Amino acid sequence: MNVRESARFAVRGVTANPMRTALTTLGILIGVAAVIILVAVGNGSSAAVKESLSRLGSNTLTVQASQGGTGGRAGGFGGFGGAPGEVSSGTRTRTAELTLDDAEALTDATLAPHVLRVAPRVSASSVTATYDGATHTVSTFLGTSPSYLTINDDSVQKGETLTAEDWTGRRRVALVGSSVAEDLVGGDGLDAVGKTVQFDGIGFTVVGVLTDKGSTGPQDEDDRVIAPLTAVQDTLTGYGSLSAISVQAKDADSVATAQAEIEDVLNSRHHVTSDDADYSIQNPTSLLTAVTSTSQTFTVLLASVAAISLLVGGIGVMNIMLVTVTERTREIGIRKAIGARRGDIVGQFLLEAVLLSLFGGVMGVLVGLAGSRFEIVGVRPVVSASSVALAFGVAVGTGLFFGLYPANRAAALRPIEALRYE
Repeated sequence: MNVRESARFAVRGVTANPMRTALTTLGILIGVAAVIILVAVGNGSSAAVKESLSRLGSNTLTVQASQGGTGGRAGGFGGFGGAPGEVSSGTRTRTAELTLDDAEALTDATLAPHVLRVAPRVSASSVTATYDGATHTVSTFLGTSPSYLTINDDSVQKGETLTAEDWTGRRRVALVGSSVAEDLVGGDGLDAVGKTVQFDGIGFTVVGVLTDKGSTGPQDEDDRVIAPLTAVQDTLTGYGSLSAISVQAKDADSVATAQAEIEDVLNSRHHVTSDDADYSIQNPTSLLTAVTSTSQTFTVLLASVAAISLLVGGIGVMNIMLVTVTERTREIGIRKAIGARRGDIVGQFLLEAVLLSLFGGVMGVLVGLAGSRFEIVGVRPVVSASSVALAFGVAVGTGLFFGLYPANRAAALRPIEALRYE
């Protein structure tokens, strides 16, 4: 019997019971679709984080205080325009912190020649914005210097940006993200420019609406407010330590050198060493490497979980094929009695198993591609051609693997015993 004849018998066997066929292929369909969608979610999450980091630029660094540390240094606030603070000296156990004096020291061209710009930052938490009866809880309220906008590649789509005069004059002005502006004034939010908005009861004049940055997963990058650090300290945060210091190196090739200079300056000021430093420096390059590694592990984990569905689907195919062999024992006996060879029987039942997996694989690919067109938990999935090919290939391979045993079992039946089977 030729291949065409085996294929004809296989198709007839698969279509003889449509409901059984549909339920059998459902497991393969779910497995293939799950692999495609979950790998796409992993890729999308990785792409979103990389895009967010790339917006920081390849030559930016972020200095943050560690949870705790030892050492002593002069306190207070320097040339960035802060209010005077207490002075302390001597080595003692203390809470790690960064101050405006630290930020000012990093602008010294002699101590840190490869540092181009420095922006101290403070954050006010759980700030509620109100305007004309509308309210909005701001996700990120940042007090900083005008340099931060350049370092962070921020711009305004309407209005004006922050100026040095806003800093030195301690002006209560603010730049708002589009999400904040839209909630407060409606429409596209651009009419917020010139309005006085109350932030926790303190009036700030909106001088500009920030250019949209979109979302990074569930995080809305446009739900933010930026104001002069001096005004924010005066009204919302007080004159405590900084949340962080943003630093921009002169170019991408100078990042490592600039980081070393920052460490030297802060170690000297805080009386610490690299072994007991009370601060940390985030480098986008190292962050990107870590994120890429983590994302790859996350994607592999998701794919592995989804692959279990394929395994379950394959077991379902084998189970149904075993049932089919039992139901068609007499048919097998008749075919062998009239001359069908072992290879003909194996080929027929193996083709039936492959057809089941092939149909489930095709439908799974279609469902997976359709499902990947929608945002999932705030992530825009990114479909990988390799994941589609791999999932489909594994589905077909599953049919071959799990169909081999039932096919061999059918071929091993002795004609006389098969003919006697009731």
